[in-house]
Amino acid sequence: MAKLDKVFKAAVDLNASDIHIVPDEPFVIRHLGQLKKLKNSPLTLNQCRELIFEILSESQKKTLEQTLQLDFGYELPDVGRFRGSAMQHQRGLSAVFRVIPPQIPTLEDLGLPDTVRRVLDNHQGLILVTGATGHGKSTTLAAMVDYINTNRAHHILTVEDPIEFIHPFKRGVVNQRQVGMDTLTYANALRGALREDPDVIMVGELRDLETMSLAITAAETGHLVIATLSTASAPKTVERIIDSFPAAEQNQIRTMLSEAIKAVITQRLIPAVDKTTMVLALEILIGTLPMTNLIRDAKTFQIPSMMQTGKKAGMRIMDESIMTLMKENKISAEDAAANANKPEKFKPYLSGR
Repeated sequence: MAKLDKVFKAAVDLNASDIHIVPDEPFVIRHLGQLKKLKNSPLTLNQCRELIFEILSESQKKTLEQTLQLDFGYELPDVGRFRGSAMQHQRGLSAVFRVIPPQIPTLEDLGLPDTVRRVLDNHQGLILVTGATGHGKSTTLAAMVDYINTNRAHHILTVEDPIEFIHPFKRGVVNQRQVGMDTLTYANALRGALREDPDVIMVGELRDLETMSLAITAAETGHLVIATLSTASAPKTVERIIDSFPAAEQNQIRTMLSEAIKAVITQRLIPAVDKTTMVLALEILIGTLPMTNLIRDAKTFQIPSMMQTGKKAGMRIMDESIMTLMKENKISAEDAAANANKPEKFKPYLSGR
């Protein structure tokens, strides 16, 4: 039994989302978005290295020593899986572990609306889940894959770094590939994917230009592609993808993206009023025909106003979602204002208190 196993079990019991291992500090966990130090003694440089290296394979140790960073998965039976990220820095070797729940949540468990289910019933196109790090994008992707796996006899191919949730075979067949172990890069896996008869391709992260380009091409050629991107809003997601390409290619990409995009779902996790859990606030862009025209015609500045008028299609903007949660007394006015894009809208509620 690795020494870290006890720490991981304690973190799960405390409902933590992350565990930090840092030289000269005790173990640190993230709970409800806040970092909290545990009461153990500060870890030395050697202790940090021993704790991290104890749970790595020989090949992972070699990679970490060569590249000075490593993403990996670790499983603890009856406790859960953990997504690890080890890194060398000026104080030594550190690692951060994200807690992956043992059960794949359903769309209902996560509080996702029927709009998301309808979007997933598309048989081709691009669905993007966006938001800051730690706001549940990977969990939503896992719930989406599970929904398709439960309801359709499809071949689902995932590319992840590392693999987080393990998907059993249900109605569909799910093949999961881990970057660094089962494939060299996201782009390498996507190039091969088009010859592997997938119906659905799930990409853990669109982290470079080539991966974006291949994902859009796959969505255009008859596949349903689900991926994440670290962007703060749905309109910024569209702009970010287009701006990633060289100026000479942007018109073509704008046209391809406008036709491929089915939805952009932006997530934000906010502490609940009772501070025992996190509440999900959502922004949803749906690829309707008018939205397609806006993106193709380079009028992305009009996207927010179209999202406000597109409620019948299932669209919503982040601040309205946060306002609804506050009025339903699920989150406090202070947390609502802190997480809103336009905090001034919430000032009357703050002063009223």
